[in-house]
Amino acid sequence: MPGLVVFGRRWAIGSDDFVLPGAFELFVRLVWWIGILALYTVHKGQFNCPGGGLLHSYLLILLILLASIICALCALVYVSMQGTISNPGPRKSLPKLLYTRLLLYLPEFIWAVVGAVWVSDSSVHCEKTVINVVIGTVIASWVIIIFTVIGVVIVFDPLGGKKTFYLTDSVNRNLESSQSGQLLYNVKSTATRVWEKRIRLLCCCIVQDDDHRVAFTSIAELFRTYFSDTDLVPSDIAAGLILLHQEQDKMESCPKEPEEVLCHSPSSLVTDDLDIELDNAAHYMLFAAAAYGWPYYIYTNPFTALCKLNGDCCGNRPTDSDITGSDRRNFHFGSILKITGLQYRDFIHISFHNKIYEIPFFVALDHKKEAIVVAVRGTLSFEDILTDLSADCEDLTLEDVLENGFVHKGITQAANYIYRKLINDGILNQAFTIAPEYKLVIVGHSLGGGTASILAIMLRNSFPTLRCYAFSPPGGLLSKSLADYTKHFIVSVIVGKDLVARLSMPNMEDLKRRIVRIVANCNRPKYQILLRGCWYEVFGGDPDNFPTELDGRNEDALTQPLLAEESLMVRRSPSYNALEDESHLNSPPQYPRLYLPGKIIHVVEESSSRRLCSSDIKYAARWSNETVFSSILISPKMITDHMPDVVLKALNSLSQEHASCISC
Repeated sequence: MPGLVVFGRRWAIGSDDFVLPGAFELFVRLVWWIGILALYTVHKGQFNCPGGGLLHSYLLILLILLASIICALCALVYVSMQGTISNPGPRKSLPKLLYTRLLLYLPEFIWAVVGAVWVSDSSVHCEKTVINVVIGTVIASWVIIIFTVIGVVIVFDPLGGKKTFYLTDSVNRNLESSQSGQLLYNVKSTATRVWEKRIRLLCCCIVQDDDHRVAFTSIAELFRTYFSDTDLVPSDIAAGLILLHQEQDKMESCPKEPEEVLCHSPSSLVTDDLDIELDNAAHYMLFAAAAYGWPYYIYTNPFTALCKLNGDCCGNRPTDSDITGSDRRNFHFGSILKITGLQYRDFIHISFHNKIYEIPFFVALDHKKEAIVVAVRGTLSFEDILTDLSADCEDLTLEDVLENGFVHKGITQAANYIYRKLINDGILNQAFTIAPEYKLVIVGHSLGGGTASILAIMLRNSFPTLRCYAFSPPGGLLSKSLADYTKHFIVSVIVGKDLVARLSMPNMEDLKRRIVRIVANCNRPKYQILLRGCWYEVFGGDPDNFPTELDGRNEDALTQPLLAEESLMVRRSPSYNALEDESHLNSPPQYPRLYLPGKIIHVVEESSSRRLCSSDIKYAARWSNETVFSSILISPKMITDHMPDVVLKALNSLSQEHASCISC
């Protein structure tokens, strides 16, 4: 960091990123050189076979070429090890060494071609061992060349030329001039187009219509906005996440104030209310998990699921009018039956239809709880990911609801789709005709949890007794006024350090600045951070106490950014008010802070004991506050805590513990 500039453009790799790949190639080259030298020494004077003269010259020049490459790699690795992440000064000679190393690929390529020609020559009749070694040498040369080309493609930055020009000259330019404004506009437009092409490439397997094109542009603009104001390369982000994780672990091991919770006194009424909601959540989480269909069922039953589905699915299927979308071999519906334990006649409507802003759901009768359950599926396809990433804010205006506010655009459109199906197609009327005394419950996990929450807001006036259980919903969902309004009828359940429950644009901006700050202020080389960090993540132990430039600074000085930190932020992000080139100082941020819906139950690990083939984890639950989720926590469990099977396991554990306490 900053990005390496060679051949007149910036690349998505830092000058300190050559230590580990360079050391690996150096090891391979050394073993290779020693092997060729041993072969040449053993067979010296025995090159009298047909084609032996060319072989002698080939091996001799190959030894010299490998020695040159080894020397270049040693210098490259040594220089790349110098300095720190934010201090590339000691590595200023690295581009010249890189040019030298790349130049050596030309004779290596030529010699690989010569070796291939010699091996393929039928007139060569030398010793078999020598021929095999030459074949291995040729293959190794081509493998290294191919991997080098792949590496160049990976670190190629399409914006490198424009970004380099902008970074080097922006300090001396007057941003108010029309020339500078046009330059900045061109850079932004190019960046948006590049991100849009990347997204289109990733989604090339899905049918694209006008909704997709609008979403591609919106998401590309979001990525361009987020990544355009920092000079970070991927390894810098990895190092920053490692440092943040260890810093968080150190802070968690220190005594701290009790977590701020909604209930200020541990009254028995509040405890009973929590226990009731946990029991309900454990029950309805089955429906939210079942909405994922056969992928979830096979994931949780990898050895028996296919056999059970093949044997049982074909017999139980609702009529064609009750089901929409594709369900080959009836696997989705069969999995839902297995997970929920319902009968096929209990299902009012099932939709497997999936497009952007249109996600699968089902409506079923839950006789155990006397409820009509609407279960919405979470993220399971590229279309769902596009819905998640359509993170612009839009107004939610509803009649007779004073708490109108901002909501997540993509999830709101998904909720609108289900709302139209439920009301306009008469699905809920049909359900209440069958069971008029039942209550309405809406559930979902992840994207489904967010959609269920907004759908519950839309249906609240028509169904005042409605309840909603949102499991691991996205953090950036509702404005503060709407979040407070939903506390009367929505319960959100979050497990541990779930990443998705903390995802919002302000939180992502906060994470970015934390990464920049901790990376810029660390006095250790990047390769040491990565190596020690990988050891810590895999084998555990005590967090490393990396020295930083923050050590020894007084408290007042800590409020001011360091020079290294400022140098890594090209300009303030549009998510902040202070963006001189796009808005006035008093203009509102582009992405206002959004919150989790409803009352929040936070489930955390209280203790765990690991055995040979399993682990017993004891969970604890408490009412929590949305401010607890205002920062992203870095942990290996930030992804696993979001998985539906982990959420279901935690809720079942708490429910069983509560039941055992009652029986005692």
